[in-house]
Amino acid sequence: MGDEISWQVELAVKPGELDNFRALTRDMVAFAKSEPGVLVYERFVSEDGQTVFVYERFVDSAAAVAHLTAFGERYGERFGRLVERKWFRVCGTPSDELRGILDPLGATYVSLFDGFSRLQ
Repeated sequence: MGDEISWQVELAVKPGELDNFRALTRDMVAFAKSEPGVLVYERFVSEDGQTVFVYERFVDSAAAVAHLTAFGERYGERFGRLVERKWFRVCGTPSDELRGILDPLGATYVSLFDGFSRLQ
């Protein structure tokens, strides 16, 4: 895993906002594809459309900081109107700068206990 950082987030979609969140997600995914440090950027939705699970993985803390900075500027306000963050779990060892961004989001941190990744 090295310097890679990933996170999983659970979001509650506000009532009546699923279609708007789908449209926003399409924009966010298209933008994330252009970011060189983003390795994985996936969204999963529950059958009832009320919960979205996020999985994001970055080459390192600097890439995650760049992503979150761009995300906040481009999408932060719309995102906050459409969903509520339920939990935010960060995997890896984030830099102090990244922790400074993630702490106010209520992030919890876990470090690698054991295992491997075939993704390079």
